[in-house]
Amino acid sequence: MHLMLVAGARPNFMKIAPLTWELKARSGVDFTLVHTGQHYDRQMSELFFEQLEIPEPAYNLGVGSGTHAVQTAEIIRRFEPVVIERRPDAVVVVGDVNSTVACALTAVKLGIPVAHVEAGLRSFDRSMPEEINRVVTDAISDWLFVSEPSGVANLENEGVPAGRIHFVGNVMIDTLLAMRDLSERSDVLQQLAVDSQSYSVVTLHRPTNVDEPAVLSGLLQALARVAQESPIIFPVHPRTRAAVQKLSGADLSNIRLIEPLGYLEFMKLVAHARLVLTDSGGLQEETTILGIPCLTLRKNTERPVTVAEGTNTLVGMDPAQIVDHGLRALRAGNRRNQPPRFWDGQAAKRVIDVLLNDVTRGRSAASA
Repeated sequence: MHLMLVAGARPNFMKIAPLTWELKARSGVDFTLVHTGQHYDRQMSELFFEQLEIPEPAYNLGVGSGTHAVQTAEIIRRFEPVVIERRPDAVVVVGDVNSTVACALTAVKLGIPVAHVEAGLRSFDRSMPEEINRVVTDAISDWLFVSEPSGVANLENEGVPAGRIHFVGNVMIDTLLAMRDLSERSDVLQQLAVDSQSYSVVTLHRPTNVDEPAVLSGLLQALARVAQESPIIFPVHPRTRAAVQKLSGADLSNIRLIEPLGYLEFMKLVAHARLVLTDSGGLQEETTILGIPCLTLRKNTERPVTVAEGTNTLVGMDPAQIVDHGLRALRAGNRRNQPPRFWDGQAAKRVIDVLLNDVTRGRSAASA
């Protein structure tokens, strides 16, 4: 059996890694890894492949940056000949970035079945490009691998047949658990000259937060107040840094802007923080497992299990609310959390078990 795995952007790499580990351990199955090049510099791509022991991609499409339309179209144009050349038994896409939907569309139109890992998540906010990518990818996928109960409910409500839905758990947590010991060996705290539990961490990258100057200015004001209680370390996404630099008079006192970190360094930084403030989806999940209080600076979340069972609190973008929740979280300290079902380091195994069984069974039926 031959599977084609697709990754394109930083959030994909932590999800694709455990699938490659699992496939390398199996006999009777081959796989081709395709990197679309949606993220391409060393800090956002190459370093992740090295640290997570992801094999060298057989293809790097090198699409680079662009508008959503340009990037999606370019991925489709460059991915199509790869699929035609290799003719895999299935294409496996992960997450919700442009590479996810572009490669799923390409495969389906060529008659290749698609497996979507991390299916069913919904923010119900179609102003988010990721939400459009999720909905479209799920609609055309043959296997829908779900990370949390809300994903099952969402897909059922959309009329997806039960036989296509597989609740397997969270592959990104597979990576977190597998790399935990190695991450703890990182000397990033010494490099930054900070002690464990002496700082908080912020990440911001979503257009709704960083592209509107008034919104970004309000967020920075709130963060500056929280930073009076706990100095903030802010690994800055390139788009966010450009937006921050355009603001005049932004108060960055006690907010330390640093370059993006590798996976191991970033997870060590998060694991020893007092508080995380973010608009990232994945970080809501990682802090849930690490037991670190997390404030999500968005009006919605597609990962409600992190609120119901984890350490996540949805606070929106109102500066007063951020300050209020931030100060309360700092004073309360780390929260007890319940690891969600199947967030146990075995999700990739469950995914590959289903694919091997279904594809083998389908071949047997076709040859009968």
